Amino acid sequence: MTATAQRPEIVSETFGDPADPAILLVMGAMASMLWWPEAFCRQLAERGRFVIRYDNRDTGQSTKYTPGNPPYTFEDMVDDAMRVLDDHGVAKAHVAGMSMGGMIAQIVALKYPERVSALTVISSSPLGVDTSKLPGMSEAYRKHSAAGGDVDWSDRRQVLDFMVRDARAIASSLHPFDETRTRAMIEEDYGRSGGLASATNHFALKSEGPKRTVQDLTVPLLVIHGATDPLFPFEHGEALANAVPGARLVRIEGGGHELHRNDWRQIIEAIATHG
Repeated sequence: MTATAQRPEIVSETFGDPADPAILLVMGAMASMLWWPEAFCRQLAERGRFVIRYDNRDTGQSTKYTPGNPPYTFEDMVDDAMRVLDDHGVAKAHVAGMSMGGMIAQIVALKYPERVSALTVISSSPLGVDTSKLPGMSEAYRKHSAAGGDVDWSDRRQVLDFMVRDARAIASSLHPFDETRTRAMIEEDYGRSGGLASATNHFALKSEGPKRTVQDLTVPLLVIHGATDPLFPFEHGEALANAVPGARLVRIEGGGHELHRNDWRQIIEAIATHG
């Protein structure tokens, strides 16, 4: 089948027994499936879950488009998540999203509640709720992010150096930053993706906006949020949990905007016992 803007090729990978309850992992902006580390996925599968991770459009080995003018919307990425479940014959899954993936996951649960058994949102912000009074990204991260506009995204060295600096900028304030491991993963992502320029399309996406709010959720919600997240401060996680009756909020002490290995046990335990 020929991939098109409406029906791209979305590459995915699974871990565990297909007979176990499924969990679909949705990663954030510019991030391929590799940002859900393989060891993290395997540990989650060992908790009796059929784990599915995938490359968003414009990342990894999924369909890519010319940088600067993506011919798809945020809502198309929501439908991509459902297509991944269809590809694996999964009728219903626990959907877990991180950062922009957390926003995708919220809309998935609102648009396709019959396909979602539970929802986990990590390091994200509530949709359809007034967040104007919540704190914005830290000034330090704002300055770092602005520097991304000066990066030549066709220059491998510039891209790798910037992405490592980005990972450091959003890292835990409690645990050490492993630059060697981080750079190796980003180098793998760059090579596997054939460059990261197309991934910048995620910042140019248009959205119709949610037709409903998270207050309309009908599935159990788990919110996991780092206490020192510089991109979406902890108050965003609190606002999301407070907007949904019965939601559970797990605070990662010292946690940044990442899945730090030292926090995996707490995160995996929370996900595996949810829904």
